[in-house]
Amino acid sequence: SEVHPRITSDSHITVHGLAPAPDFLRTNNKWLFLMFAPLKVVFQATTLYYTLGYRTPPAKWLLVQNPPTIPTFLVAQAVCFIRNTHLVIDWHNFGYSILGLKLGSTHPLVRLSRLLERAFTAKATAHLAVSNAMVRVLKNSWGLTDPVLPLHDRPFPEFQPLDESQRTKFLARCPETAPFMHKIQSGDVNLLVSSTSWTPDEDFSLLLDALVSYSGLATKTEPRLPEILAIITGKGPQKESFLSRIGALTDAGKLSRVHLRTAWLSVGDYAKLLGSADLGVSLHTSSSGVDLPMKVVDMLGCGLPVVGWDRFEAWPELVREGINGYGFHSSDGLCTALASLFGGEKQQLRRLRQGALLEGQRRWDDEWNAVAGKLLGLCT
Repeated sequence: SEVHPRITSDSHITVHGLAPAPDFLRTNNKWLFLMFAPLKVVFQATTLYYTLGYRTPPAKWLLVQNPPTIPTFLVAQAVCFIRNTHLVIDWHNFGYSILGLKLGSTHPLVRLSRLLERAFTAKATAHLAVSNAMVRVLKNSWGLTDPVLPLHDRPFPEFQPLDESQRTKFLARCPETAPFMHKIQSGDVNLLVSSTSWTPDEDFSLLLDALVSYSGLATKTEPRLPEILAIITGKGPQKESFLSRIGALTDAGKLSRVHLRTAWLSVGDYAKLLGSADLGVSLHTSSSGVDLPMKVVDMLGCGLPVVGWDRFEAWPELVREGINGYGFHSSDGLCTALASLFGGEKQQLRRLRQGALLEGQRRWDDEWNAVAGKLLGLCT
C-alpha cells in the first residue's frame, strides 16, 4: 500500500519498509494457503525481527496494530523483552476472525490462531481498541486488565464537507460523474457511493439485489423516484465476478434506472467523491462483531449520511439510527431505505446530513490526544 502523504512529509517519522513475501507464497486458494502459510510466517517473522531488532533504534514504546496477529505479536514480544520496550496493542479486529473468513470459524487452524492471539496479548503493557464493544470483549472474555482503552477511528483532514462550488468542480472533472453532473445537481440523479476491498466480509449481492429492486420500483410503481448513479470504489479479489454480474443484469434490463460504475481513486479524489455524494452505503458485516468500518468514519467526516449493515454489536457506536444514518439487514431493507431517502422532498435525507456533519466534527487529533496521547505521556 502507498504510505499516506502526511507520514512521508513528517520529519519526525522514518519509514522502514518490509519486504513482501515471494509471489508463490501468496494465494487465494484455500488448500495452497494451508500449504504455504507456514513458509510465509517464517519469512515474515524473519523480516520483521530484522527490521525491529536491527534497523530501528530502541524505543520506550512499541505500538502494534492488530490484525495481523501472526507472526507480529510473537516478534513484537521478543523485541520488547530484549530491548526493555513497552508493548501497546492497537486492536482494530481479531486476527483469528479474519482467518475464519477464509477457512471457516471451526477450522483447527482458526482455533489455534485464537489461542495464540490470546496468549501473546496477555503481557502487553496497554491496549487500545477501536470500539467500546471490543473493550468489553477484551476485558470480560479475554481477561485483559487495565489499561484497556477505547480509541475510536476519526477522519483525517482530507475528509471534509464540500461547498457547492467545490462539488461542482469535482463532479465536472471526475470521469465517472461528469456525464451525470447536471442531473445530479438538479436531483434527477442521486449519487450513491460505497467503498470496498472486495473481500468475503462484504456481501455486495445485497447492494446489487437492492438496486435491482429499486430500479423495478422506479420503473413500475413509483416513477417519480430519481435515477441512481452508484459508484463502487476499491479493488480486490471479488471485483471481476461483481462486474460480470453487473453486465448480466444490465443486459437483462434489470438496472434501467440505475447506473453502476467502479473506480480506483487517490485519497484526495475519494474524499471529494464522498463530499459530493448524496448517500454512502456500507456492506461491512464485521467478522468479529465488534470492529468498525473506517469507510463509514470517512463518510461521516465528509458530512455524508450512511446506510449500512447493522447486524453487529458495535454498529450503534458509529451510526445513530435516524440521526446520521440507518441500518439494514437485507436487500429489501436497503431498497426500502433508498426509496424512502431519495423519494419525495428528501427532508429525511437532509436531516441525516445534518447529523453526519455534526458527527464528523470530532477529528483524529482530538481522539488520539485525549486517549493515546495521555497513555504515552505525550499530552497532559
